[in-house]
Amino acid sequence: MSSPLAQSIVDLSSADESKRLAAAGEIYRLGRATGGSAIAEWWAESELSELLHAPSPAVTVGLAVQRDTFGRIRVANGTPRLAKVPPDQDAEEFEVHLADGISLDILTTREPGGEGAIAKYLAKFGEGIQQVEHLCESVDRAAPILKEKFKLASVYPATRAGADGTRVNFFLVSSPDGGKVLIELYEAQSRG
Repeated sequence: MSSPLAQSIVDLSSADESKRLAAAGEIYRLGRATGGSAIAEWWAESELSELLHAPSPAVTVGLAVQRDTFGRIRVANGTPRLAKVPPDQDAEEFEVHLADGISLDILTTREPGGEGAIAKYLAKFGEGIQQVEHLCESVDRAAPILKEKFKLASVYPATRAGADGTRVNFFLVSSPDGGKVLIELYEAQSRG
């Protein structure tokens, strides 16, 4: 593995806590930079900006890894609780929250080689930053703003159930470098 991202993924499972922290910080920085450049113009739309909790948005970087890597990272980081993922979604995940607002969502497929989104991502791209997640006050309200003002269609026709009782939808956004970034908008679990 030669890229800085690949090395950071390896270092997330290091026995050396300082290596793990540096790796998490680098992955988070890369994800925030990539996602941030793709959605920079969103912050100028006042209602959308408010829905995304500007000026201090809650951002989590989603990292897709193979099942064996997932297990190593989980053990090295104190075996965080696995999220409750809806049964129709081929994913397992856990979150790592560190100082300075660093938040990572570590994702893998339940069925390697399967048809789920994470399995397809891993087959096409290998391990890497799969999505950038933004806490949103109302995904149902944000989706029409993104469609009307930014010509972005959501991946799913309607907001759907996500991990741990969240409500989610996804948007594939062009980045300045000509690539695409998957942005997840999620609403926190309702307390009702």
